[in-house]
Amino acid sequence: MSMNNISIIGAGTMGNGIAHVFAQAGFKVILVDINPLQLQSALDTINKNLDRQVTKGIITEEQKKLTLANIAVSSIIAEGVKNAQLIVEAATENIELKLSIFEQIDTYAPTGCILATNTSSISITKIAAVTKRADMVIGMHFMNPVPVMKLVEVINGYSTKKEVTEIIIELSKQLGKIPCAVNDYPGFIANRILMPMINEAIYSLYESVAGVEEIDTVMKLGMAHPMGPLQLADFIGLDVCLSILKVLQDGFGNPKYAPCPLLVNMVLAGKLGVKSGEGFYKYTAASKETTVSERFR
Repeated sequence: MSMNNISIIGAGTMGNGIAHVFAQAGFKVILVDINPLQLQSALDTINKNLDRQVTKGIITEEQKKLTLANIAVSSIIAEGVKNAQLIVEAATENIELKLSIFEQIDTYAPTGCILATNTSSISITKIAAVTKRADMVIGMHFMNPVPVMKLVEVINGYSTKKEVTEIIIELSKQLGKIPCAVNDYPGFIANRILMPMINEAIYSLYESVAGVEEIDTVMKLGMAHPMGPLQLADFIGLDVCLSILKVLQDGFGNPKYAPCPLLVNMVLAGKLGVKSGEGFYKYTAASKETTVSERFR
């Protein structure tokens, strides 16, 4: 199946990253978001990230221009998906929002268009159930930052056709990514393994087994992780971590997935990590240096 027209729903961090990699690989992309200011912010971010690639010698100035020329924007879903061969939804990790979006794109997308979601934990089968093309719905879970990270977790819903999976795997390879096919159970593979580890690290802090830096240092130096679990949680967003843990807890009904009370309280207090300027560490826009939050010193 020849595929060129890609629509990305949601112009946040993941959406603009997905648009970036598709456009850089030569696909025609329409980035869709109901907020025009978010669309402009996304284009600015893509431009800055491309500049960074030019500076590092990864791409040329001409390749940057071609990439930007491949991206159009729309604030109307019906217009943004009407010619799509693949739609990748990358909206906020909220089940009601995603179901609403899939009902809309199923209505307006052409027959034969594949509907993919970048969800990190929500059931593909549940999302597919609100469409009339469940066999054409699949998970395409990119990792953040999308232009840098190689993995794409390809998630089969209960009804996803084998041909659709094969197309998405091949497409991921065309983007320079490494696809891994998994089946649709809570958390898939990435977050089913990652989130309990992060939760256990938070429990270790909560129970005063060790401090923030000590926990992260043990995992970096002892397990060769590039980033400690508490700092990684800050980068993912503590609200996102909490949401995924709740999906795991509800999906499996197993208390081992229960979110640590400290995580719950931090989210309630608005300490969400990098996005809010403070989580387990403090972050400032003027510096890349991080310091442990005063709460944990």
